Amino acid sequence: MTQQLQDEFDSSVENAEAWMKAIQERLRINDNTKGPRSALEARLRETEKIRALEPEGSLKMDLILAKADAALRSVGEDKKHEVLSKLKDIKALWEETAIYITHCHSRIEWVWLHWSEYLKAQDEFYAWIHNMRVTLEPDIELQLGLKEKQWQLSHAQVLLNDVLNQSVLLERLLEEAASLFNRIGDPSVDEDVQKKMRVEYEVIREEAQSRVKLLEKITKEHEQYSANVNRFRSWLNGVTERLNCCIGEATKSSAGDKLKTLKEIAKNVRSGGKKWKHLENQCAEVIQNTSPLGAERMKDELEELRKALEKLKLLSSEEEERLLKIQQSESAYESQARQLEADVQELKKDLQRLENDLDPGEGEMTEDEFVTLWRKCNATRAALAAEESRVERLKAQLKDLLRFSQDVQPHAKGVVSAIQKYQSVRGKTSKMSTDTEAQLSILFQNPLQDFEQWKPSVQMLLETPEPALAHIEAALAESSQFKEKLMTLQLKKDLLNNILGEEKAKSFLQEVAEASKEREFLHKSLLQSKSKLQNLISQHEDFDAGFTPLQKKLSTIKAKLDLEKEPRPDLLGKKTQLQRLQMIQDDLAELAIQMEEVEKLIQSNTTHRHEMNQLSSDFQALKRSLEVMIQQSEEHIQKHWAYNEKLSDLQQWITVTTGKIDSYQGADGEQNTEGRVADLKRWLAEFPDKEIQLHLVEAHGQLVMENSSPEETAHVQAELDQLKQSWRSLKEMATGLLKKWQLNRPVADKKKIAFVDSRWMSGPTFQLLDVEPNHKQ
Repeated sequence: MTQQLQDEFDSSVENAEAWMKAIQERLRINDNTKGPRSALEARLRETEKIRALEPEGSLKMDLILAKADAALRSVGEDKKHEVLSKLKDIKALWEETAIYITHCHSRIEWVWLHWSEYLKAQDEFYAWIHNMRVTLEPDIELQLGLKEKQWQLSHAQVLLNDVLNQSVLLERLLEEAASLFNRIGDPSVDEDVQKKMRVEYEVIREEAQSRVKLLEKITKEHEQYSANVNRFRSWLNGVTERLNCCIGEATKSSAGDKLKTLKEIAKNVRSGGKKWKHLENQCAEVIQNTSPLGAERMKDELEELRKALEKLKLLSSEEEERLLKIQQSESAYESQARQLEADVQELKKDLQRLENDLDPGEGEMTEDEFVTLWRKCNATRAALAAEESRVERLKAQLKDLLRFSQDVQPHAKGVVSAIQKYQSVRGKTSKMSTDTEAQLSILFQNPLQDFEQWKPSVQMLLETPEPALAHIEAALAESSQFKEKLMTLQLKKDLLNNILGEEKAKSFLQEVAEASKEREFLHKSLLQSKSKLQNLISQHEDFDAGFTPLQKKLSTIKAKLDLEKEPRPDLLGKKTQLQRLQMIQDDLAELAIQMEEVEKLIQSNTTHRHEMNQLSSDFQALKRSLEVMIQQSEEHIQKHWAYNEKLSDLQQWITVTTGKIDSYQGADGEQNTEGRVADLKRWLAEFPDKEIQLHLVEAHGQLVMENSSPEETAHVQAELDQLKQSWRSLKEMATGLLKKWQLNRPVADKKKIAFVDSRWMSGPTFQLLDVEPNHKQ
């Protein structure tokens, strides 16, 4: 008994020591921060896995301590020292391993987080660069007046300050990149990348500085001009006041005094013409850096001053009032006309973009390219349908312009041109969609037509008394190619339904299925013919010459089968895997025929008979394994399909019911309350059955996850979590609506609603049973 306890303690120590050394070796392999981000992430994930094993090490140490305690109580004093020594060593090794686990993971995790923060900051920097480039790239927009130019200058100065302030962030980012490069050595943070960031920032800064200088010059010129205009206006007001005073003055002054005053005013007015001319020259310089509307306003302002100057001469107030009205009318017309022209140009630009997207390019297109073009056509047709309202708005805007006296013919031409462009793009899209569908139909029919052309030649080859082996093998290779093409067509069921329609697609797929059966029959016939030919040839050859290829082919098939044992990530992968297993089954059928021919050569040779029996045994084992895998694959596909169908049905029901209940959330008052209560009863009556369906979906999801890859398992689990969350949200909405109506309805109605609520809320609970996979559905 003492020896047994000693052995158990030694065994537990050896096992723990081997486990700790293995952990340290894994840590040593991953204890490195150099390299690309993907490698660092892989090492981080590996250290996380190792860190998750730390409780296992603690359990091993607890086991060792228990074994040591038992051994120490049973062994003599001479053995206790040995036990304590081993216990001390394993404790030290475990402490070293635990510290190594923590330090290694923390170090790699720190670098990973540091890198992530740097990438986030770099993305923000490049986003800022992009935004500044987009802001500074266009030419300086001409502004309406002085306030707008001052605002534009202020805005440019703000941008420049932002650029200058960004230098601090840039330096900090470059320091982080240099620090990170010293740790990881990855090219994404090397000196070239840092130089590139600095160069891009310098370009933005220079552009911002040059823009501010130019805007300062433009604003200063306009300020000087505005000051001169204000001085001229003040002078004009003073002269007008003197003139009004002179005209409305009582007859206290003598005629000579009035005449003298009027002469002085006239002289003053004549000198005002020179002042106005100087303003006109200065205005011409300022207009070069002003928007067309602003230029018109400046000209109108100058013209107003001129007219005011003329008014001093002619005293024509009625003319001034008429000109002001004309000016207002022209301003309104120009504003609406500019808006119409901008809308026309924008519509043309959008139509041109849609038309450019439909460009199929040069050269012949593949099937995938035709499918992409067909989808583009559908998207463009939907976009054009949405643009029809914009065309109607353009017509309405043109009608509004007709109430003005100006000539609207140029704008009418623009609107007509935009409508014609819209009709042209819509016609081109429709024609291209039709042509693409026709071309795709031809491409889909090509494999069937090629098969029908190939079939007579194969039949003639099979009817030939002594065909050439090379011809038979070539026909077999072509048959395999047709098999792959026909299987590819069968996988495109959804695409065929969208392009050909359900009826035509169903008929076409039936033709494909019939062609597949004919190809399989011809393929078997070719294999039999090939075997017969090989039999005639092999009658004169040694047994080894026929037996060795069989062994190699069997090994090749087994290797293919081994590759198919890994779970597939989705339903399409499982279907594709099933098709590959069926192709392997065809290879086994061909091998069986070849084995039958070889067996004819070994009837009198016991040694060869033993080798052939062994090969047949291996063949049968491989065949049984393949049949089991095919059966399992078919079951997995059926389970996955059933899960997808039930999940889609329940998701659709939850979405529709949520929308219905949500439409009643804001309904108040007594109007049609009885109808809403009846609707609520009908919806709540569906909840128990749908809750059963929810549990069935979870059961099917569990079956799918049992036979799926980790990626697909995570995807299915996420779908189930989202489904349960939607279910809980729906129940909360229904409960809230019930409580709301219970508070607002009379007592009799409350009892009705409470009865419905209690029946639903106290409904049966459902427990998911662990049934056999074939009966879970």
